[in-house]
Amino acid sequence: MSLGFTPQVEVYGANAGLINARLIDWERVDAAGIESDRLHLTVDMTGLEGLPTFGGNIGIRVGYKESGLVDRGEYVVTRRTPHLFPPRMLIVATAAPFKVADETEFKARRSASYGPTTLGAIFRQLTTRHGFSPRISPELDALEVPHLDQSNETDMAFLTRIARQYDGVAKPVNELYVLARRGQLKSLSGKTVAPVTLSVTTNNSPGDASFINASVDEDARVKFKGCKTVWWDGASGKECIVETGSAPFEKVPQRHPDEAQAKAAGEGRLRKLQREALKVRIDAPGNPAFEAEGLVVLDGSWPSYMAGSWSIDRVTESGSRQQSYRAVIEASLPVG
Repeated sequence: MSLGFTPQVEVYGANAGLINARLIDWERVDAAGIESDRLHLTVDMTGLEGLPTFGGNIGIRVGYKESGLVDRGEYVVTRRTPHLFPPRMLIVATAAPFKVADETEFKARRSASYGPTTLGAIFRQLTTRHGFSPRISPELDALEVPHLDQSNETDMAFLTRIARQYDGVAKPVNELYVLARRGQLKSLSGKTVAPVTLSVTTNNSPGDASFINASVDEDARVKFKGCKTVWWDGASGKECIVETGSAPFEKVPQRHPDEAQAKAAGEGRLRKLQREALKVRIDAPGNPAFEAEGLVVLDGSWPSYMAGSWSIDRVTESGSRQQSYRAVIEASLPVG
């Protein structure tokens, strides 16, 4: 699909008229991990006497005049930072539902015990009480949990910690709360993300609107091909070790209450080791089709050591009145 060459951006929602008329530049971060998606807007404050207020959500549409704009979602304004000189204001907004009024005590710390149950049951219990609509992948939904402790943690921190054990994503997006494997071909809104193919032009040079640059990061340290996780056998009164993968092993210090959880945590850790063995960073023209949790395919125009499919971990797209619409893609090897 042809994208066009005239970048456009449009803010909607609270104070959209003022922002669109005075927008200097913008940046949007779409992350696949525990980080909340963020939106940064820089607005010209020349001649304004007071600070604009934001009583509702703001959203942003980006794209090109020739191919149209794509809605990138709604955000809640969490911070305003005005500057005296030059007269401008930075607006920071997040997709996570952090509000001053916390009726469901989303930010309250709790201690609780769960089990025997499943990971899906715990996830639904904690997310629905805060008004979210839960979305969980089937393979994580059915995981058995004999016992699990939440110790002086917010529900969000607890879900994040548990998801991380399985190399998963636990993340609020508007009214949804998603729990899924890292690197799956799903966006956090639950829709399938189509792979995006990137080609390097024949005359690829800085200053050209279609210029692409990239770098590959390979950790020079010894690569672990497996991991050892520990669980406590109460009957025998000793620690037991579960080996996942093959030597050399990385030993995970956390001790698990039973063999099943140790095994699941080991499998999750091995997935992460495999996925992060090689990473690529790509600076390319902006494309609304770039999505965290999707795939970017570097075709035959790329060097052999870069070509192939990469799982997108993070997309940072930005633009301004002076510069074209650009995107920085951070991606790792897809697993599974």
